[in-house]
Amino acid sequence: MATQELDPITLQVISGALDTIAEEMGHILYRMSFSSIIRESQDLGAGLFDTDFSTLCESESTPLHIGSLPGYLRGIQDVLQGGVWNEGDVVMHNHPYYGASHSPDIAIVIPCFHGGELVGFAANTAHHLDIGAATPGLIIDIPDVYAEGMLFAGIKLYEKGVRNDAIWNFLTYNSRANQQLKSDIEAQVASARLGVRRFHELIERYGKDTILSATHQLMDYTERILRQKIEEIPDGEYRAEGFLDDDGKNRGIRLPVKVCVRIKGDSIEVDLTGSADQVETGFNVPFEGSTKVACFCAIRSLLLDAETSEIQVPSNEGSFRPIQVTAPKGSIYNPKFPAAAEARFTQVNRVIDLIYKALAPVLPDQIIAGSSASLSFAAYSGVRPSGDYWVFLEVNEGAYGGRPRSDGPDSIDNLMANTRNNPLEDLAIHLPMICDRYELRDDVLPGAGRYRGGIGVVKSQRVLTDAFITHENERHHDVPWGIFGGWPGATGKVEIYNVENPAEIKDMPAKFSGLKISAGDVHVFYAPCGGGYGDPLERPAVQVLDDVLDDFCTVEHAKTAYGVVVDLVNERVDEAATESLRAQMRNQPVQIEASRPAHTDVKAVDTSVSVPAVSAPPVDAVPIEAVKTDHVDTTESLVESLRKAYGDAWGFDVVYHSSYRGRTEVRGELRVNGIYVSETVRSEDSVELSAGKSLQSVTEQSFLRCAQKALLNQ
Repeated sequence: MATQELDPITLQVISGALDTIAEEMGHILYRMSFSSIIRESQDLGAGLFDTDFSTLCESESTPLHIGSLPGYLRGIQDVLQGGVWNEGDVVMHNHPYYGASHSPDIAIVIPCFHGGELVGFAANTAHHLDIGAATPGLIIDIPDVYAEGMLFAGIKLYEKGVRNDAIWNFLTYNSRANQQLKSDIEAQVASARLGVRRFHELIERYGKDTILSATHQLMDYTERILRQKIEEIPDGEYRAEGFLDDDGKNRGIRLPVKVCVRIKGDSIEVDLTGSADQVETGFNVPFEGSTKVACFCAIRSLLLDAETSEIQVPSNEGSFRPIQVTAPKGSIYNPKFPAAAEARFTQVNRVIDLIYKALAPVLPDQIIAGSSASLSFAAYSGVRPSGDYWVFLEVNEGAYGGRPRSDGPDSIDNLMANTRNNPLEDLAIHLPMICDRYELRDDVLPGAGRYRGGIGVVKSQRVLTDAFITHENERHHDVPWGIFGGWPGATGKVEIYNVENPAEIKDMPAKFSGLKISAGDVHVFYAPCGGGYGDPLERPAVQVLDDVLDDFCTVEHAKTAYGVVVDLVNERVDEAATESLRAQMRNQPVQIEASRPAHTDVKAVDTSVSVPAVSAPPVDAVPIEAVKTDHVDTTESLVESLRKAYGDAWGFDVVYHSSYRGRTEVRGELRVNGIYVSETVRSEDSVELSAGKSLQSVTEQSFLRCAQKALLNQ
């Protein structure tokens, strides 16, 4: 291994050159591709890697590809055709149990040789329209990984420069969109070949030892900076939880997502223990290629954000080294072969959202409120009169939560998603579809706050012929969270109706597979809206007025949420009335409006056990005064009852607590023999009680409610 120490100027020049190579690889790929998911949405990633499969540089494309390619390379090492890398080889790989992010993300990898010696790899990934799966474009309700379509494990498209025509013929006869598939793969090959050429040119200019020394120094530098950032966070365990709507088949069964972030010195562990067991559909997540990558993305975006960091830190393997990811084998985030794992994105985006929530108490100036943290991925398809399929993949935008210094951005992909929207003109030119509506939602309002949440998009797509839809989506039930006094956002929804009878609307679940629709049917997606950051009463009245005038806020909402009285006729704030109203509201308990009715009819189920859970994860806090029982239970009596019923197979934890504006809030969780109960209790602080005593009192109430429910359901 090269060890020479390079001067800072040379190191910076080489770092810039590596970044430029990765960017050029990405640019070539999306400019040469034919399908809109790559050409327009830029659902791709590209970069250079060393012989240890460490990331040397990566393109600034979709964050969901951050850190995924090293997993592909490690997987290829186990299954490489012939077992040996040769000059002129081009390898194709997408197997989710050998490092791939999920099967539609096909990687192209080309080895880089210098003087006959293997020195690294140029690689990229891109999401493809159709790989011959059970339903066109996207798949959810499938029994195993084999139903996901064509699986490639270290297959050589070219071997020693010779084209493997059998594989290209195989692609032709096993995809509904075979011409676009092959053309996009050729674009990937061109991108990777460019990377090989540029890497070789860089080595020729500076020498192999200098380049390899530079890459190791750059990775060490990135690691050192990230560890310094981690070390500033107090050691401890930070927890958050949420739940997913369902698995796309078993309606009404919520899937818990539990995140524990452990800080120890200069390292981080993200532990997903307690999250749902793997499911019987494609709603599982490949561990190497997606679960780990989501956690890398979350930590890097928090601590090494390019906009907020005082220094620029190279994007390379060093940013992954301090992060450990744990997910029990057999869970939704680490499924056992051969479970299907294609529809994996919304789950990992929710993990990022919960990592932020968990770290909010110790990183208040870096955390944002709850985002939509989902993904609307729709596959539209049909058969042309010629007998050929048309397939269109569309990614719809969501919204960010409120931020420490500004509102959450409206109608934009968020967290791990960064794909661009597809131009409507392109849609109408190439496909039998028309977009009838594309604008910000006006049926609900985002989370109020000092900085409000972002507003989600509503998009209505009408098909002109009979067609099929598969829709991968989430967050119809778990509301994006507000923070530091901010209000929660709003959940999403999906509807279908026909233009001939627009009043007959069919409410759809978040995800569904292979739905047959008729000409004139309209698929309407409403994205969730983000939660608010900070006390709404601290938002400047003039900003509230601007929101009202821009139709981002109603006059009534301005009054009830922000305490701002708007004179709409004269387009001004009634300052005297506003000052009086806000003073009154500050002395009253917070009353948060429901943007959408809460769903309380369905239980959250921890699928790792055979018995149903006894409580859904809470959306809204329960006032302490609502804690009523037919008889008086004490902490001591309930502890004794739990011991009699369950022995030592139970435990109680405070997973979240806060004190704000004279109110103490605690969420406690009781694990009982594999079942979990979670209860949130909120109370006004008493002048007679210290903050510590108040916290203890509310915690006891949370425990009482959890224990009572657990004992009722034994």
